[in-house]
This record gives sequence, C-alpha cells and structure tokens, in this order.
Amino acid sequence: MADRKVFSNSVVPLPDHAGVTHNGLMVNAVQPASPAPVDVMFSMDIPPDLQKELEDKIAAGETVSANELQSKYGGDSERADALIKWLKSQGFEILDVAADKSAVYARATVSLVEQTLQVKMVPVTRDGITYMSAQNAPSLPADIGEPVHAILGLQPFRRAQKHFRKRFSRAANRNRLRAGALQPNVQNSPPYLIAEILGAYGARGLGLTGKGQQIAILIDTFPADADLKAFWKVNELEWDQSRVKKINVGNTPLPPPEGEETLDVSWTGGIAPEAEIRIYASGSLQFSALDRALDRIIADLPANPGLRQLSISLGLGETYMGGPDGEVAAQHRRFLKLAAAGVNVFVSTGDAGSNPDLSGHSPTGPLQAEYESTDTAVVSVGGTTLQLAPDGTVSSETGWAAGGGGRSVLFSRPAWQAGAGVPKGTDRLVPDVCAAADPNTGAFLVLHGQATGIGGTSWSAPMWAGFCALINEARQKNGQPPLTYLNSLLYSLSGTAAFRDIAEGTNGAYTAKAGYDLVTGLGAPNVAELINRLGGPGV
Repeated sequence: MADRKVFSNSVVPLPDHAGVTHNGLMVNAVQPASPAPVDVMFSMDIPPDLQKELEDKIAAGETVSANELQSKYGGDSERADALIKWLKSQGFEILDVAADKSAVYARATVSLVEQTLQVKMVPVTRDGITYMSAQNAPSLPADIGEPVHAILGLQPFRRAQKHFRKRFSRAANRNRLRAGALQPNVQNSPPYLIAEILGAYGARGLGLTGKGQQIAILIDTFPADADLKAFWKVNELEWDQSRVKKINVGNTPLPPPEGEETLDVSWTGGIAPEAEIRIYASGSLQFSALDRALDRIIADLPANPGLRQLSISLGLGETYMGGPDGEVAAQHRRFLKLAAAGVNVFVSTGDAGSNPDLSGHSPTGPLQAEYESTDTAVVSVGGTTLQLAPDGTVSSETGWAAGGGGRSVLFSRPAWQAGAGVPKGTDRLVPDVCAAADPNTGAFLVLHGQATGIGGTSWSAPMWAGFCALINEARQKNGQPPLTYLNSLLYSLSGTAAFRDIAEGTNGAYTAKAGYDLVTGLGAPNVAELINRLGGPGV
C-alpha cells in the first residue's frame, strides 16, 4: 500500500475468526442480511506545535477567543474541502463538517466503506447488540489522507457508558403522591433534595442562582419536560421551560429518556436555577457521535459567551480505547479547545470502582481508570457516600465503593497535579474532586412521572457544573472574567478550607486517606469558600 496512508490508530485489533474475544465481544460468522449504513468521522490533523501551544496556555491559566480557536487551531480548510470532494465522488453522504474544519462526518453503505477504505467489516456483538465493525485498519489514497489524523466510527461497539444507577425502592420511603403533586416526606434523609445538597456543600444562602450563565450537557437524548417540571415543583423552584434549550446535533430520531439525561438537567438546573441549560443530544454514545456534539458546542461558543461549564457523565475503560493516538487524541483536542476557551468540562469517573469492565457497571475488569475522565483538559469528578444529620449538617462522608478512580495509562502527569497527598509518579491521576454519588443515599428525581432515588458519579459531575456556574456568576458580579481551566486553580487550594477532605472509604484497589487520594481526589467542595478564593475581590 505504498500509495495509501494506513490509519492503524483508528481501530483495535479483532481476531480473524469467529468467536469470543478476550474482553467479551463476540465476532460472528454470519453477516446481517441488510446491515445499517456506517457513520464515519475523518479527524483532521493539527500541527504538534499548535497543540502544545494550547496545552501550555491552559496550564498557565490563559484563554483564547472562540474566533481564534476556529481560525488558528482548526483544520486546513483547503485540504478538508479536497477530502469532502473525494468522499462525494466515491458515493459518501456528507453529514456534517466541523465549523473549524477539524472533522468531516460522512455516511456510506458497508460495501462502499469496505471498497473505499479497504477494510473488512465483520459483525461484532456487544451487550446483545450486533454492529458491523472494521477488522483491520482503514486507509486512504496518500494524497487525500495526508491531512487526516484518524478515521473513526468504524468500530461502533466502542461506545461510552452512562454513569448512573437507579434506586426506586428508597424513593417510596421519602416521597408520595398527594392530590396529584409529589411531596417530600422526611427532611435531610435520602433521596436528597436540591436545598439539602446545597447546605451540605456550603452553597446555600449565597444569593447566587447562576444568572447570566449557560451550562452545556452532553448526552444522547432529551429528558421529558413533565419530569423536569415535577422535579422543580418538589424542590420549590420556579419552572421555566424556556431556559432549557434542546439541540439535536444530528437532527435524527433520539432514543427515549432512561434517567441519565433527566438527572443531569434536573440537578444542574436545580443548583443554578437561573442558568440556561443547553442539552446537546448526540443520538448515540458512539465516540464519533460525541465528537460531533463537542464540535457543535465549540461552534456555538461565539454566540453564547455565558457557556463556561459542560457536564459529561459518560466513559469507557482506558484499556478499551485503543491507545492514545486515535479516538482519545481526537477528543482530547476538542477538550483542549474548550478549556482554552474558558469552558470547564466536568466528567464523571464511573460507577464500577477501580476495575470497570467493558459494560462500565461491573468491578470485574482490569485495573484501569475510565476515559473521558482521565483527559488532562477536563475536571474529573469522583463519588462519595453522603449522610446528613436531621439538622442538615454532614453526619459523615466517605469514598463511594463503586466510584471510579486510578492512574491513567493514556495521559502523563500535568504540572498542575501536585499538592498534599498526591503520590509521586508520571501518570495522570483521577479523580480531581468529588461529591455525593452513592444511590443508596442518592438524589431525588422524577423519571417517567415517578418519584425515585438515583445516584452514580452522573450525579456528582453535573453537581460540580452547577457549582461552577455559581462561581462564575460571583466573578461576573465582581467585574471579573470567567474562570480559566479550573484544575490549575483547584490544586493550589489542596488542604485548605475550600475542600472537605474525605479520608475513609475504598473503591477496590484504592483507599481514601488524608490529602489527595484516588477515590475522592482533593475532596468535596465548600462552595462558599471556593467563591471566596475564586470569585473575585469582595466576595
């Protein structure tokens, strides 16, 4: 293939025979009669010096304007246009092009993908669903492929997992239906309400509502408006549907809500009740679909200057990601752009402890942390078990047994990750921070019209996104610019009153201890103290 560029970074190896793989996938011998079309992402390259420039800027607490991000740090427009022209000539349908020309999203039949990219597509089953997936690395003609970094989406079984857990049984003890309205029963007992969590984390009575802020949520679908309205009513918040913006990224039919989307929107919107919540529905949890949604968020930044926080409650064990040079590198570049634009991205660490398997819900896999939480351009959020006393004060808070955490095998230790208790080494450590996650002492939620308890690090991540909106509102009131990348600021507060240190609990291989640890990170937030230190003069 001297005249073709091969993209070995774009797939993980699959056996050339039918059977069960080492990680539980099933390679099938018989192909479906009418396989679905394949959605493919062509990720364009960025010069290494420009990527390093962005890395250095966020580490130094500097920001870049949204317009400069597009003009300087995107793809080469002329080369992207040449790729688009070639794809069309081959019969591909162009679905989307990133505003900064950093990616081209296309669709084609399985046979056309095999012919043009010179791959063998085989049926692979994961969790009972069969996907047509590339068995070998794709390639492009050398002149067309020269500016391309990776060809992604050819193995759709590689997809993120949601980080939430439902607990319906406990909710019945706390809430019941009276005269058609959900009513809370016992104060300061789980599942917790917004006001109780605000009190637990020093965020109550601050006179802050997230006004002027926008919070993005990346997920596959939208919550039901009726569930949000009921949640707001129980929490004694004014319902305003106009502040929930729904963006269907691919303009395609979306899956039905199942809890994650409802938890994210309810709790970010509850903590910051005057912020605008922007839901970016990717339609799928395939990583290329998430990339497309991230591109849309980046493209929307110039028109949405208050968009300074993003919550993502998704992930997959690093050992299943195929290394640092393909999908991980493509997403990292997007997270870098967001961080450089002053958008803090909060990503949950997962709900399977220190050993998540491919499903993300069982602690029986290899020792590993989950990507996207390990990315060095995001704030990684772990989980705790929170118990409140009858008066609303914190009775105890320990590391949650199922909370993710550990050492990255994909990312090196950033310079800002230092402080009390941070172990020596060269690998990125997660989590950075934590908050309540245990579903047994979990969050109140209304889902499909029913009161329920829910948890997971999918609760702690949107919680932190809401807190970030409050801090940014405080800064705005004081005439200060929005926060820069938060991790470079948070680690300098290690051991201060800005955090409640969590020194008990284990997630399997790791144990919470005084100072930083691989279960709870720097600790749980004291939002009032964080605002005092980060909110600008006079707060």
